[in-house]
Amino acid sequence: MQIKVKKLDERAILPTKGTAMAAGMDLYALDGVTVAAGETVLVHTGIALAIPEGYAGFIYARSGIATKRGLAPANKVGVVDADYRGEIMVALHNHSEKTETVEPGERVAQMVVAPFLPVELLLSETLDETERSTGGFGSTGRL
Repeated sequence: MQIKVKKLDERAILPTKGTAMAAGMDLYALDGVTVAAGETVLVHTGIALAIPEGYAGFIYARSGIATKRGLAPANKVGVVDADYRGEIMVALHNHSEKTETVEPGERVAQMVVAPFLPVELLLSETLDETERSTGGFGSTGRL
């Protein structure tokens, strides 16, 4: 599958894969930003995408920057819908106890493009019975 990508700024770095079989494409910071402990900032990438209908871009943490420096998407998983044509930005949160600086051109997150199932909700007075039924957190007896 090919996806059109547009540079919104000449300094933007196009998303790249670390290896041929990598699921995620690395997203790069356009500018340098400082993220204080416990703070969330929007990191610009300077790119826009034309994700095809029936697919979405899911923005995940990069394991290295998340585990070593505590920087990960604030919303845990960002969603880029197929009809969005604006700049891809990463809401980066600093989970560490010290201020971190992201350099221009640094990899800040990864995006996986995946299909999704369109659904329509149908209001109903009853739902199908299951073995679990209304059992919530911890109801299966497993941690």
